[in-house]
Amino acid sequence: MGEKRSGEGSGPLAPGQRWTVARKREVVLRLLRGESVEMLSRELGVEIYRLEQWRDKTLKGIDEVLKEREGDPLQNELDAAMKRIGELTMENELLWAKTGKPGPLPPKRSRR
Repeated sequence: MGEKRSGEGSGPLAPGQRWTVARKREVVLRLLRGESVEMLSRELGVEIYRLEQWRDKTLKGIDEVLKEREGDPLQNELDAAMKRIGELTMENELLWAKTGKPGPLPPKRSRR
């Protein structure tokens, strides 16, 4: 059948063992390659509905990843704004360091 990864079996789980992401991925890949869900269900001791759920979730996850757009204009605008905020913060800190005192500037003296 498929290649076994170290620590990953292809048969049913031993009592107390859990389905890891890697094992589930291998099962879903076998389904996507055309293996019968009924045969996998018998081989692995997993209900058909559960195997179908794993496959459907995987396909939904693939769809979500493919929907993501790179270069989203809103994200670019947000990134530019965050960069500008960082620049202004740095300028503000440099001005306070130059005046020697944190806080507001001293009040103006009266001209009398």
